[in-house]
Amino acid sequence: MAGALAAARTVEPTAGEYRADGHTHESACLNCATPLVGSHCHACGQAAHVHKTLGAFFHDLLHGVFHFEGKIWRTLPMLVAKPGKLTREYIDGKRASYVSPIALFLFCVFLLFTTINSLGGDIGASVNTTVEQGLKQEREDLVKLKAERSSATSDAAQLAKIDAAIAETRKNIAGLEQVKASGISVANVDTSGLETAGDVGWINEAVKKAKANPGLALYKVQTYSYKLSWALIPISVPFLWLLFPFSRRFGLYDHTVFVTYSLCFMTLLGIVATIGGKLGIVSIGVVAILPPIHMLLQLRGTYGLSWFGAWWRTWFLSMFAFMAMMLFAVIILVEAGG
Repeated sequence: MAGALAAARTVEPTAGEYRADGHTHESACLNCATPLVGSHCHACGQAAHVHKTLGAFFHDLLHGVFHFEGKIWRTLPMLVAKPGKLTREYIDGKRASYVSPIALFLFCVFLLFTTINSLGGDIGASVNTTVEQGLKQEREDLVKLKAERSSATSDAAQLAKIDAAIAETRKNIAGLEQVKASGISVANVDTSGLETAGDVGWINEAVKKAKANPGLALYKVQTYSYKLSWALIPISVPFLWLLFPFSRRFGLYDHTVFVTYSLCFMTLLGIVATIGGKLGIVSIGVVAILPPIHMLLQLRGTYGLSWFGAWWRTWFLSMFAFMAMMLFAVIILVEAGG
């Protein structure tokens, strides 16, 4: 590689150097030194013309974050108004025109949690304990555990158990400090309605922990919901497959693209609902009827269904979506209660 670049520099000494207008003018690729034919290098794909301007820098920034070369302005309107066409065209290979479903999903999830954290400062307007009280309790527990550790015998199993409890307590303290620093109010959230769940022991334990320290529970739920949001995709795909069992026309890839774009819309709807609710301009009833309508349009356009075929599948898909959300909630509960 070094030899090729040196050879290119010998042929064209000024290749890639900064010019007054911020542009470069070269005949060999600045990345791999391959002779250029056309606007892009046919060997590595890099653009032949490199812009060295401040505007180009910010353009690259936007492009790197969200492929901002017009893709987003084509993708979002299609996602809202013609989700079936968007999904079908992406599946059929029309990729350059749209933001990929997974890139859009990750960005939407990030935007949703940013919006919630920014506008949901009063999310805990009803809690019967405070973050400060939770911190005090956790710190007292840490002191007790350290004292227990100092007076413990040389039993390796007992020491390991105490060390694990100390590590978990420190983790809880760090989480509560983050909740406190974020400004989220959890001082008055009413947890009296939380009841145990019969004989399901791990659920009972998770509920008890949430009631004992709702501030920490809120922090964990928010953290794991964000980190594990991607799990909604593999959870949902098998449910969609049940609507087209053993179909030779539509495979798991088709269903995965469908689910991911659908989740993008639902996430964006959540953002609109959060902002609209904060401003008092969005009705819950209007928001509630949009998901099934969107599913209907996406099913019909993606799979080429009749209105009736799309309609009955929408009913099942709505129930499946609810089940998928319940499974996702169980995963979050398991992680948050760990």
